[in-house]
This record gives sequence, structure tokens and C-alpha cells, in this order.
Amino acid sequence: MAEQEIYEKLAEHISKLCMGFPPRDDLIDILKECFTPREAGVALALPNKVIPMQTAGVDEMVGKVDLSREELIDTLDTLVEKGLLFTRKTESGERGYALLQVGFGFPQTFFWKGEDTPQGRKMAQMCAKYFNRKVTTEAFSSSGGTKPYRYIPVGKSIKPDKQTVLPYNTMEKVIEDAKRIGLAHCPCRMALSLSGRGGGCDHPKEVCMKFNDLADFVIERGLAREISKEEALEVIKKSEEAGLVHFVDNAEGEILHNCNCCGCACWNVGNIKRRKIPRDVIMATYFIRETDEDACIGCGACEEICPVDAVKVEEDIAVIDEEWCIGCGVCATVCPTDALHMKLRDDRTEALPAGTIKDLHEKILEEKGLK
Repeated sequence: MAEQEIYEKLAEHISKLCMGFPPRDDLIDILKECFTPREAGVALALPNKVIPMQTAGVDEMVGKVDLSREELIDTLDTLVEKGLLFTRKTESGERGYALLQVGFGFPQTFFWKGEDTPQGRKMAQMCAKYFNRKVTTEAFSSSGGTKPYRYIPVGKSIKPDKQTVLPYNTMEKVIEDAKRIGLAHCPCRMALSLSGRGGGCDHPKEVCMKFNDLADFVIERGLAREISKEEALEVIKKSEEAGLVHFVDNAEGEILHNCNCCGCACWNVGNIKRRKIPRDVIMATYFIRETDEDACIGCGACEEICPVDAVKVEEDIAVIDEEWCIGCGVCATVCPTDALHMKLRDDRTEALPAGTIKDLHEKILEEKGLK
């Protein structure tokens, strides 16, 4: 197989992942930068049309490449060391491997450590070119409309009765339920900084948390450091004070991701702030702000901190653009009169699309026609 053809086939192959990469010439350039032709051939032997972190054993790949078993294992382990494959035991207990998926390590592994390296700088430039708004929309959308991620409002912005009924909408509950927590750097802010375009963003970077199986991966690969639940709560407090937006997996049960996003750099909040991608196209937004006009004094603090510019003070009252408000509750952290709270959107129910991460991504896989 010609070298160019190998990379074209790999681009097509990884486009069929559950959280896949829309095929573009820019993606092929990224693959050429990351994989040797031999490594690309091995990557082609790994299953696609699978949910994130679903590993396969070596026996499933033997015979699909013109390599001995030993050469295959050596190449797979090299790809793991390069941060290009996920690894953990399969259900049968053997060492397993999986292609990294959008949001689950590629290209995040180049940025989670928070290091300034020549490779990181090059990948930041290449990824910025590839992940334009059309690619981002394709990567995070499915025909059925199920979104992989949702915003979680700041805790104090939700009335206590709702926190009791819907505890999965609080970061405190997510942290309480976690078995292991890894703290990494925000890949969006790192990539922005490494690309030379980060001068306008001074938000904290080491605020990206991974939980349980994903925490195992990032900690053991040296991509993040392990933290306690008490430290995780401090990260949330620091993020809220900085005006960052919490998002997590769009499921009720075990959560693997928490990112704390800004409008300067992040693929979701940034695109919404700049009105490049409509809110509901790329993120699940269950809440929206409601203002107590009698309590609002029109001070403008919420207008200033809103990460998506969805608040304007008009005639001494904060007015909300309900088409763009993401229900993050960041405004509640600065309101001096507690004149607001987050309410469930009228066009949303309390139900999330899935009870578990596995069910969530199986549903997305089906909606993308990959099952």
C-alpha cells in the first residue's frame, strides 16, 4: 500500500469511531506528523465503530497486518508511549488497546501535561487549523441529536429542592461519587497558548479533571496528577471564582470528564460566545437563567462575567438572551443580591439521554449509523 493511501485509509478509519474525526486533508497532515507508515498500518488493525475506551486484545489484530505478533505488540506499545493509543485490560484480563477518540485523548494527550514542547507547539497549530467550526460541529453532533457533554450549573445557582431531586446536576455529587481523580491542564487553553494566540486568556489552566477509568489512564501515563476529593472541590471553587463553566458527560451515572471552560479558548464555550455554532448544536444545555427583577439592582456584574455574552443590563435590569444562555450559573457567583437562579428549560425534561457512559455512547454510535 502506498504511503499516502495508508494515511487516507487511517483518516477514513478513525472517522468511523463513535467520537470520530471528520475526514479532511488537515487530518491527514496530522496523522502523518504523528504516525509512521508502519504505526498507521497497525492503527488500521484496531477496531473502529466502537465506543471510547473499548479495548481490543492482540489476538483481534494478529493477521490484519504484515507483522509478527512480537512486532505488533512492540508497535502498539510504542504508540501507547507516544500518547496515541489508550490502553487497559480487556474483559478477559489481557492487555488491550484502543484508538483515542475526540475528547478521549486525541489530540488532548499533547496538552494535558501542560508542557511547552516543539511537538506541542506544532500540534497546537495543526489542530487549530483542523478543528474549524464545521469539523467541531460534525465531531460533537449526531443525527439523533444526543450530545456527549452537558453543562453543570454552579451549585449555588440551583435551588436546594432541585439539587435534592437532581443531584447529578452538581459538581459536588460528581466528585463525591468518583473513585479516582486526575487533574490535568486544559487542552484548549494550552493549545491556544502554544499556538501563540493565548495572550488574551489568563484563566487558570490546571483545572481539567478526569475520573475513574479515564483517571487511571491519564495518571498512569503521566498526563495528569492524582488529587483527593478535597483538592477537587478546591479546583471547582477556583474555577467558579475565575468565571469558568463546568461541563461533564451527558449521563446520570459514572462521570469520566469534567472540563472547566472559558469563552477565550474552549471549543464549546468559545464557539458559542463568538456565535459561530448555536448552543444546542454542540452541547446539551438543560438550564437557563431566571432573574428576580425585584431583587436585581442592575449592577452589571453578571453582564461582565457571562462567558457567552448572553446578559445585558437594560434600564437597570439584567436581560437574558435565551437563545444563547448556557445555564452555567457563573453569574450567580458575583450577584450581590442573589437575584437569579437556574431553572430547567421549558423545552427540556429532567431526564438525561442515558444512565451510564456506555449507554450514552452506544446511543451516539447508533445515531451515527455505526452500529
